[in-house]
Amino acid sequence: MKFVHTADWQIGLKAAHAANAATRIREERFKAAERLVEQARQTGAEFIVVAGDTFEHNAVDRILVQRTADILAGFGRPVFIIPGNHDPLVPGSVWGHPAWKASPDLRVLREAAPVPIEDGEILPCPLYEARSRGDPTSWIPSASSGRVRIGLAHGTVEGILPDEPEYPIPRDTAARTGLDYLALGHWHSETQFADPDGVVRMAYSGTHETAKFGERDSGNALLVEIAQPGAAPVITRLRTGGFRWEALVRELGAAGDLRELRASIEAFENPDSTLLDVRLSGLLFADDQDELARIRELIAARFVFGRVDETALRPAPGDVLWIERLPEGILRDTVARLRDLAEPAYAGERPADATPAMAARALMELYVLAAGVRE
Repeated sequence: MKFVHTADWQIGLKAAHAANAATRIREERFKAAERLVEQARQTGAEFIVVAGDTFEHNAVDRILVQRTADILAGFGRPVFIIPGNHDPLVPGSVWGHPAWKASPDLRVLREAAPVPIEDGEILPCPLYEARSRGDPTSWIPSASSGRVRIGLAHGTVEGILPDEPEYPIPRDTAARTGLDYLALGHWHSETQFADPDGVVRMAYSGTHETAKFGERDSGNALLVEIAQPGAAPVITRLRTGGFRWEALVRELGAAGDLRELRASIEAFENPDSTLLDVRLSGLLFADDQDELARIRELIAARFVFGRVDETALRPAPGDVLWIERLPEGILRDTVARLRDLAEPAYAGERPADATPAMAARALMELYVLAAGVRE
């Protein structure tokens, strides 16, 4: 048995965090779906399983529903889908759209009941509400049918999050129920869980296209091959994502550090398919202010999207003369006050909402303005 496991497409994602790049990000999710279907075809997969959250929510534009169904139907072989917590099976949901009945290959699994397939069965765990503390896999019987048993569920494997999870799924579910493989959705990063004997029989495929910074091991699907009931699954990662979400974290400590960072950004390969998150901390020297402006220009001109977080920067100690050059009075007093408030360890009186990050940002603005006046 050979099939492709995917989940968490979240079609209709707003991607507001990416500002004017949001439209491109939403479109790339469709392109990633098309790449996934093509790879499933090329690898000889017999079917595709989609483990929930195909859509961002049940109110997405119905044109997006039709377009998604068309892409999946283009596979030309069975596709098994369960509703997730973002798109649960409720009245008026996306699953009532006629597109799902237009192709005999599209199977929205609406009941927690075994679904026979050639040489095996699928045991789906569809969700009927957005939140629950119940284990969606609890209905799966522990049995040996002599056929390959594939579980399909959406939830949080216990131990991944420190707080109480939504739809908790025990780590031993596959072993306890005798599943040959449990295809999971809900976690956007590919994650595999080994049985006590070291065999991986349950996994998150992760989202097929990365949606935000910090989603490690995302932008993939999983090709799963099972030779016979009880055999260890052979799991192969299929790269489906088109965009890269890269983070550059730098602590500046010497003059010229920003020049080196700018050079590394200039040398980035394929910036037209990259989103870049630059986070800076440490010291800003007066001579490096032009480099900071140049970095912003490069990111805006070349990359799909980028942002530069400067809130943790401080004026370099060697530049304290800029304060002495300020006119005596309220301006110089304000700068001195901001320097105190920008220190997280400051124990003096702190006005409401005057966080260290906010004070540091204000201090940096005055520092840059003062340098401009001197020039």
